[in-house]
Amino acid sequence: TRASGCDHRSARYYTKLFRLARAMTTPIYQVKAEFFKTLGHPARIRILEVLREGERPVSELIGEVGIEASHLSQQLGLMRRANLIRARKVGSNVYYSVSDPMLFELLEVAKRIITASLAETQELLEQMQAPDPSPSGARPRAGGPL
Repeated sequence: TRASGCDHRSARYYTKLFRLARAMTTPIYQVKAEFFKTLGHPARIRILEVLREGERPVSELIGEVGIEASHLSQQLGLMRRANLIRARKVGSNVYYSVSDPMLFELLEVAKRIITASLAETQELLEQMQAPDPSPSGARPRAGGPL
């Protein structure tokens, strides 16, 4: 309550302050690992893909992401706490949007990396399936070992 000096906003403020202080003492490689771990779920990637088109209410996300409402709510909460997305309440509706459009650039870079890797794999597969050429046109001798 306000009288006790600890309203909902101040609790949120101190939580963010604590996270910031912890992040300042955490090695950057660990912060990056946590960031990618947050992105490391198919539903979260799908949510970002849907939000690429712009802000969406939860009711639309349920249908477009293709997971149960309770699971979607968990994923949205985790993404909100990680500051990947933000929520805006209008009446009884909650609208979600991406906090930073650079996330879409990151997804595009990931797509290019995956595409390049798959292209290399496809090329290797084609090489493996090609018939073996005979070495310099040499033919096996008659009566010789096979």
